[in-house]
Amino acid sequence: MTEHTMLSSETQTADAMLRARAKRVVPGGMWGHLNAARLPEGYPQFFASAEGCRVRDVDGREYIDFMCSWGPILLGHRHPEVQAAAEAQAAKGDCLNGPGEVMVELAEDLVAMLPHADWAMFQKNGGDATTCCVTIARAGTGRRKVLVARGSYHGALPWCSPSVAGVTAEDRAHLVHFEYNDVQSLRAAVEEAGKDLAAVLVTAFRHDMGRDLELPTKEFAAATRAACDAADAALIIDEVRAGLRLDTRGSWEAFGVRPDLCAWSKAIANGYALAAVTGNDRFREAATKVFVTGSFWCGTVAMAAARTTLRIAREADVPSHIRAMGMRLREGLASLANEYGIAIRQSGPPQMPLMLFEADPEVRKGRVFCSVALRHGAFFHPQHNMFLSSAHRASDIDEALQAASHGFKAVRKLEARSNR
Repeated sequence: MTEHTMLSSETQTADAMLRARAKRVVPGGMWGHLNAARLPEGYPQFFASAEGCRVRDVDGREYIDFMCSWGPILLGHRHPEVQAAAEAQAAKGDCLNGPGEVMVELAEDLVAMLPHADWAMFQKNGGDATTCCVTIARAGTGRRKVLVARGSYHGALPWCSPSVAGVTAEDRAHLVHFEYNDVQSLRAAVEEAGKDLAAVLVTAFRHDMGRDLELPTKEFAAATRAACDAADAALIIDEVRAGLRLDTRGSWEAFGVRPDLCAWSKAIANGYALAAVTGNDRFREAATKVFVTGSFWCGTVAMAAARTTLRIAREADVPSHIRAMGMRLREGLASLANEYGIAIRQSGPPQMPLMLFEADPEVRKGRVFCSVALRHGAFFHPQHNMFLSSAHRASDIDEALQAASHGFKAVRKLEARSNR
């Protein structure tokens, strides 16, 4: 090794060296939504540790976390009660020849907590859960067509992946699309599916990446339930992203609309890998007939973590706290944008906020904002909805707003250069 090469390697960041190593043994160095190449300049790929609402990368830099591991962290990283429950269970065993008692206890917890649920079964990630829901709906109705909102994300499997690479037309032959929150579009899709309608699959709110978020209207929620009732089809609510952050009873409970089947993951075990399908008695028999399984699906550690997570979420009214912190963030960002004379749009529930810049089709402003805010200690995202946890406190939000002020200043400079 030459002296120049030695000096270069010594000045490289730990993150850069890990990326170089990964490229040799991992296709592209990283895959999917966790690929930092999709993020603005300066974002780390590799992390070393996390605590509460803060994460640390492999170079020792700390950030206030507004992605919460893309949703799984509801109570804060390494929540002590969740950790204690998981570690106690791990001491007894995790992946066994069958489930532990904790599986029955967790199913009982979910049935007691969710007004729509008569039963529960478990998987490992959100795509497992949505796929199980669709399979059960088809088994229970004897039909094939599934209605999905155009642009909605339900997982990374061929039938629903946002990428068409390696996907065949046959994988999606029985999907029918409608526009979220558009009752007429929904009814037209129901008409197109006809007597072959098995289910309507809908996210808790519209959270397509890169566009303003939309909470469902009461009329749309009611129309979705009515359409399924009229066709004797399943209403499936995909709670994978929103579950437990909006309402611990279910995100559409406030509308008086209950699903037949519901997919859960992300936040239900505060970072431990777990997913669940909950359903009503209409689809109980169908759930016994389908063959859905996985060697790790009954791991006891994640289930123990989930029991504690669900209990804390209910007892501490976590949705109310994170909503309050989300409103503090939203109001602070609006105030800063006004101070710097920058036009922004904020949308979605405060617990899962999105901020976009006006006149920013290529997301240049968003990326500059995030890069600069990151350097000052706040981990935001320029296009994807963000997430808050119960570990966020007012002081954390205020500290993040200080970082955001530097980001807005950088955007103002960018606008000034563009207007010359």
